Amino acid sequence: MSNNILELENLSKYFTTTSGGAFSRRKGVVKAVDSVNLTVAEGETVGLVGESGCGKTTVGRTVIKLYEPTAGKIIFEGEDITKYSRSKMKPLRSKMQMIFQDPFASLNPRKTVGSIIQSAYDIHGIKPAGGSENEIRSLLERVGLNSEHINRFPHEFSGGQRQRIGIARALALKPKLIVADEPVSALDVSIQAQVINLLDDLQAELKLSYLFIAHDLSVVQHISDRVVVMYLGKVMEEASTAELFAAPRHPYTKALLSAVPIPDPIIERKRERIILKGDLPSPMNPPSGCVFNTRCWKAADICRTTAPQVLQISPKHNLACHFPE
Repeated sequence: MSNNILELENLSKYFTTTSGGAFSRRKGVVKAVDSVNLTVAEGETVGLVGESGCGKTTVGRTVIKLYEPTAGKIIFEGEDITKYSRSKMKPLRSKMQMIFQDPFASLNPRKTVGSIIQSAYDIHGIKPAGGSENEIRSLLERVGLNSEHINRFPHEFSGGQRQRIGIARALALKPKLIVADEPVSALDVSIQAQVINLLDDLQAELKLSYLFIAHDLSVVQHISDRVVVMYLGKVMEEASTAELFAAPRHPYTKALLSAVPIPDPIIERKRERIILKGDLPSPMNPPSGCVFNTRCWKAADICRTTAPQVLQISPKHNLACHFPE
């Protein structure tokens, strides 16, 4: 019996684009996520990283079925939920929740904090023991807010406080898996650390599993047990956090890590910075072969014609590259 709470098998999500106008015609297909394999174990944090536009957020939204997958499987707690209808998904929604990137856009400005969190109970027909108001007050205190804030509106809070409200809303239904979509990227650096530490504490206390989506590698290094690196809808490399940061094997991962500043001026001046040439190709027209070949300094003819197979180079280190470092 696997202890994975989430398994993705060759998950793909394509979007069809159309030309505008009254007689809109199909123009093409955007391969936002293309054959992604990924697991999250119980109590584990898996970091999903890559440049903007690589498909990280689409993976997160497809996992909790805000988007319907185009192909592949989503297995949650051993159950294949890929083709579940909205009504069949409803009981599972309380077990999988999402923290959104923008704390300003994800809270209804016309509702008080109390009614925002209350709506989670109303939608699922849950009546907490001791009453929902007591439960909401204790949730607010658990995420580091004052229980007296229950009657305030979102505009009365800072960005960091609003994200705490978003976390409280996600916790209201006692989920097992939380998809955190860049939960700190819109916050000041000093506030980021507080929110990351809060997520760490909540995980230890409530035995949560996280799929943590981010482009800030230093944040991912701090919070993740394992890291999955994506580029143009595909997984390039996957390893434990310690192994990936100590010895990245994929050229793309190496380039990403070379952009992370080191707080030591002597090392920082001496180390090699890898500047990737060109722009991210369009997911409507990805390169043939390895999708990274147009920007890779090691690309050879085989990279332009044949997509690399995912190789296991150590027990928990997988890689898709013809010429690993």
